[in-house]
Amino acid sequence: MTAVYEEFPSFSDLQEETFEQNQFSVAKGEDVIGRLRSVRLAKGDTLPDIARHYGLGLNGLTAANPGVDIWVPEAGERLILPHHFILPDVPRKGVVINLATMRLFAFKGTGDQLTVDTYPVGVGTEERPSPTGQMRVERKAYRPSWYVPTSIAKSHLKKGDVLPAVVPPGPDNPLGEYALYLTAPSYLIHGTNKPASIGLRASNGCFRLYPEDVKRLYEITPAKTPVNIINQPYLVGLRNGMIYLEVHGPTDELDTAELDKVYRKLKAVETATGRPLDWNKVKQVLAEARGIPVPVFELRPGSAKELAEPTEVRRPVELRFKPKVAELDPDAWSVLVAELQDETDAARLAAIINHQGPPIPAQMVSKGSGYQVVAGPFADQNKAREIIRRLKMDLELDASLVEPARRN
Repeated sequence: MTAVYEEFPSFSDLQEETFEQNQFSVAKGEDVIGRLRSVRLAKGDTLPDIARHYGLGLNGLTAANPGVDIWVPEAGERLILPHHFILPDVPRKGVVINLATMRLFAFKGTGDQLTVDTYPVGVGTEERPSPTGQMRVERKAYRPSWYVPTSIAKSHLKKGDVLPAVVPPGPDNPLGEYALYLTAPSYLIHGTNKPASIGLRASNGCFRLYPEDVKRLYEITPAKTPVNIINQPYLVGLRNGMIYLEVHGPTDELDTAELDKVYRKLKAVETATGRPLDWNKVKQVLAEARGIPVPVFELRPGSAKELAEPTEVRRPVELRFKPKVAELDPDAWSVLVAELQDETDAARLAAIINHQGPPIPAQMVSKGSGYQVVAGPFADQNKAREIIRRLKMDLELDASLVEPARRN
């Protein structure tokens, strides 16, 4: 399928957006895959929309672009797309999930024929963290039912939300369309009906993928595949004669043992080459913690010349998977979510609601000297009331019902 692009005269020399986002070959003896790219934002873009279109997690996108508003970024702003990764420091076999980077790596082949598929994941919260350790895929399921764990049912009940014992396949099922069950009881790699949570600590311990990514993983991963879940916030890698350092999260919050391990690696390189490493650069990368590989040492004379600035790509007219919101219909049911004076605040709230799971259509409308955030249209009163309940449960918003202007 040929993508259709907006016409930006200044973008005429930019390469098309058809670049590899998830599947890479791995050169023998090297540890770094992909490269940085960038894109200019259009009016109405959100970072979750950009992240999903380009196969990234929200964590990676926000870390690479500090200070950019997640929900109402400025149109025309240049956004770094961090399609540049250092592979985890573990055997390249089966599936590897790095909790610190919130990425999954699925390895195929060996030696000169090694390839890797890599996808962003959502992981467990601090209260319900994801496990670490060696596991395997016990079984797989298409359109799985969700058997609600007692602990989750109790936590929802405290908020007045009564969950059924079993949630069948469909839009309300948090497992999505595909699930890979691990040997650790109650832990799965699965899809989601909350795609904006990919790249966040938002699950009950399982590993969420975008629906399109979990479908691919499901297809290429047989039962009994080993799964190694690790936590490596500091990564050191080699490519084209350069040593790269990748850091996730501020150093005062991360594992000192892992940091010591990285320092030992870097000092070993310094000793082996007999040349001083750029320790000021190392400290800068550690302090910034932008989650992208940064060159800190030139192993081979002249290799620094191979480094390049991020390649800018043209943004398509329409982002894949971006929520579509129908025009409000005065003769249909709707929900008044909020009345605000600030346009940016109203736009932000509408965007947040649009990215709930399952989606809630919402938009900002002008009203007098201010703005309203309205959800809808809905086919009947019951659906509108269900949205009011969800807004209260999920976002603690007190919304009100808006009846049709003309009742049938």
